Amino acid sequence: MVRERTGISLIIHFKQREAVMVFYFISNVVSPPYTMYMGADKHENEDLIKWGFPEDVWFHVDKLSSAHVYLRLHPGETLDDVPQAVIDDCAQLVKANSIQGTKMNNIDVVYTMWGNLKKTAGMDVGQVGFYRDKEVRKVKVEKRINEIVNRLNKTKDEQHPDLRALREERDRQEREDQKKKLQELKKKEKEESDKKQKESELKSYSSLMKAENMTSNQDTGNDSDDFM
Repeated sequence: MVRERTGISLIIHFKQREAVMVFYFISNVVSPPYTMYMGADKHENEDLIKWGFPEDVWFHVDKLSSAHVYLRLHPGETLDDVPQAVIDDCAQLVKANSIQGTKMNNIDVVYTMWGNLKKTAGMDVGQVGFYRDKEVRKVKVEKRINEIVNRLNKTKDEQHPDLRALREERDRQEREDQKKKLQELKKKEKEESDKKQKESELKSYSSLMKAENMTSNQDTGNDSDDFM
């Protein structure tokens, strides 16, 4: 942002940043299908690193420059639930979008959950590290399989999303879902408490109604004729 004073007025010029370009792909080798996405360049990668979802899995060619490919898990899934065929799709897409990697065979592709990505101030644009190395997995790609890459490219969709807004909406929805679950839990706990209380009251009433706990006129030893 540049500020210039002309007389008593203050003119503010804002340098508009170009919209983020993100490419989306669909891995339909399984049902339901999975969504994959990647940035157009290292600057988009910075935004993806910052505004990724906790349920995103990050892929990159090991020790080589490549695109950052993300896989979005289905609700309730963990990384262990992802079919190998989908992992292979992501690995092939990363390899195909690596200038060096696409020409090589027997390369490793590393992947981990988005939450394990570590970004520090001294890192170059698009560069990341990891909080926990033991949570980084590898898959070996022997060669590029054009059939997979071509299938994925047929689903390619260029978009210009507001990544921050998408993340904030995702977090808002999660808070709403958690609030509803908490309300449902409290309602269930109250119903259980009311049920136990009613059962306790019924048990107490039944106990009072037992024959040995009941009295009659005969129990008093008096006869009504005695009052004549």
